[in-house]
Amino acid sequence: MSLACGIVGLPNVGKSTLFNAITVAGAEAANYPFCTIEPNVGMVPVPDERLDLIHRYIETQELVPTLLKVVDIAGLVAGASRGEGLGNKFLGHIREVQAVLHVVRCFEDDKVVHVGDRVDPLGDIGVIELELCMADLETVQRALEKTAKKARGQDEQARAELLAFEAAAPWLEAGRPLRTGAWSEAQTEALARLQLISAKPVLYVANVGQDDLGGGSPLARAVVEHAAANGSEAVALCADLEHELALMAPAERAGFLADLGLEAPGLDRLVRAAYHLLGLSSFYTAGPKEIRAWTIPQGATAPEAAGVIHTDFERKFIRAEVYSVDDLVAHGSEAAIRAAGRLRSEGRDYVMRDGDVAHFLVGK
Repeated sequence: MSLACGIVGLPNVGKSTLFNAITVAGAEAANYPFCTIEPNVGMVPVPDERLDLIHRYIETQELVPTLLKVVDIAGLVAGASRGEGLGNKFLGHIREVQAVLHVVRCFEDDKVVHVGDRVDPLGDIGVIELELCMADLETVQRALEKTAKKARGQDEQARAELLAFEAAAPWLEAGRPLRTGAWSEAQTEALARLQLISAKPVLYVANVGQDDLGGGSPLARAVVEHAAANGSEAVALCADLEHELALMAPAERAGFLADLGLEAPGLDRLVRAAYHLLGLSSFYTAGPKEIRAWTIPQGATAPEAAGVIHTDFERKFIRAEVYSVDDLVAHGSEAAIRAAGRLRSEGRDYVMRDGDVAHFLVGK
């Protein structure tokens, strides 16, 4: 899967620290605006306890988790849609991702300069979202001009697109993200072709201090409430702490988490939430060489899932033998699942379920 999340936010809110924690890809970025000159791309394992659960019943040499693609995009500032800061170059990178992780500063620290000289989560969110709306408005206005000419020539698709763009323009001009609107199926399809940034789903990441790991401060709560009011979700974590944890050896990390009273790093919650935000699910293949998790879009069919393993498998698909992780736990082995009649033979129309374990039969 090539779907990706892009990390956005104002400078010095903790984006690069969070990215480094996610990818364990290097030291913290320098503490000044525009420190990230090119977008960084990383692949992060998706935490999945089902891999270990399958391994309890099936011996294997290796466990292979599925991965989430994350893009770290340099800090935007007010006026980015007009080229301020590093401006349009980075707005272009955001267009290429399918979902947005919006990092918001929710901690006080005199040593970390805030680009606006104050810590104001809702104000920061407003700056970023306005810039993204204005960038989208520019795109829609250009599309309107081109589409209007085609629509005058009785092009039915162009006329439908024109109606969608005419509805979207005032919405964006008012500073409202497209994802907060109620659009018809035809409007959604027309707008999707423009890869508009404000239409992408958003997960707000409240970057809290180490004295607020539960995200209960007024600053963090404001982000959570804003997300809920706008049909989005939010995760609170401390990017500095997550970066420290990522650099620790597993045994040391477990002890440190226990001392903090935490069961798992906040990154686990973040990555799972981002995976869900992208509309993804996992299925598994299991054998003596490896037990592997594979990423598919929710609603993918069995041939499409087979194609994720190898492109030829989708074309040559015959059938899939499928059972669930729950079946494995209940019966203890694949042989016992088969004997109990729980091993299902599924054809081309089968829609994969999250947690399926599959063997694919393909032709030559």
